[in-house]
Amino acid sequence: MIEIMILYVLLKHDLTMYAIHKRISEYFLAYSTPSFGAIKPALVRLEKSGCITSSKIMSDGGKLSIFYTLTKEGNKELQKLLLNPFSTNPLQFLSDARVKISCASVLNKEDSCELFMNIKSIALLHKVNAEQILADEYTPTDFYQKIALDNTICEYKNFISIVEGLEKNARNS
Repeated sequence: MIEIMILYVLLKHDLTMYAIHKRISEYFLAYSTPSFGAIKPALVRLEKSGCITSSKIMSDGGKLSIFYTLTKEGNKELQKLLLNPFSTNPLQFLSDARVKISCASVLNKEDSCELFMNIKSIALLHKVNAEQILADEYTPTDFYQKIALDNTICEYKNFISIVEGLEKNARNS
């Protein structure tokens, strides 16, 4: 996900690593908070793969700054990453889905519809799994687990409704 967030924030501006971290925090703080220790290796990987370039610029104060720029290949990679399969881990899925939804404006109509359909399908699967655990009389669940499962089911229902709205909007645009 870090690569998606970096490529997305570089769409409009060339940025330093500090500015990339700040923009990611502004755009994605509710879903993810990558550290500089995660951003730096991702920048190296993206530059090696030709998705971004870097240039060193001396500031007026005499400080050397490295600015990162998105390439055409990076723009294509961002679109490809947005359509990559999701994690099977429900917690990771929700976080990744929210990041990808936040970046969906870079996709064309067909790809947006595909992304939203994939998100909806996996969210439905996770909702059904939670419902099955709750309904299974042989699975020992205590009061707190039942509350957590109820909450999970409600969260997925709301999330699916939002994604269906996005899917409908993408089809009609």
